[in-house]
Amino acid sequence: MNPRKHREKHRTHRVGWLRAAVMGANDGIVSTASLLVGVAAAQASHEGLILAGAAGMVAGAMSMAAGEYVSVSSQADTEQADLKREARELETDPEHERAELAGIYEDRGLQPHLASAVAEQLMNHDALAAHARDELGISAIIRARPLQAAVTSALTFSLGAALPLLVTIFSPLNVVAVSVSTTSLLFLAVLGALAARTGGASLIKGAARVTFWGALAMAATAAIGSLFDASL
Repeated sequence: MNPRKHREKHRTHRVGWLRAAVMGANDGIVSTASLLVGVAAAQASHEGLILAGAAGMVAGAMSMAAGEYVSVSSQADTEQADLKREARELETDPEHERAELAGIYEDRGLQPHLASAVAEQLMNHDALAAHARDELGISAIIRARPLQAAVTSALTFSLGAALPLLVTIFSPLNVVAVSVSTTSLLFLAVLGALAARTGGASLIKGAARVTFWGALAMAATAAIGSLFDASL
């Protein structure tokens, strides 16, 4: 097999959208289910539950989009500032930057003469890309993409929130809290396992950690809701 044509399958390229997707769907299920369980514990009407769930879904999706966009934009701004500074340093003192890059390769185990040769060739090819990748830790695969993160989070939050909301719509009022909590925990377990599978991690660990925090959130809101009586 020609090594130039061989392409191994790695999962690092999924980091950006996978993190936003898992976070969005997880938050959609947990926050909406917890809200519904808490409101149900306060003896709210079926119509009140649906209204609360729908409002929570819309508000949560917008909040996730805004939060992701702002936070990832801050990361992108930092990356751009570092790249601009690195570009100035390459322009004003290229020899120092070449020595700095060679030093990085020496620290990784290359012999000095080989490290210098590698640094020389990489800088001749694309000096800024070499320093971005090996000095700053920035690559095209994991660079911050604010819009992608915002849209992914909003969509997946909405999808996640729609699950407990649909259960609420089709469940009798007297069992809605149990129906929402049990199905939401099942949804979370499936989500955690799928995320772990996509990222190449343990399915059991992935399912267990999201289920645990989801159960804790629903228990907390149920306890708070039981302190009130919305039927009055």
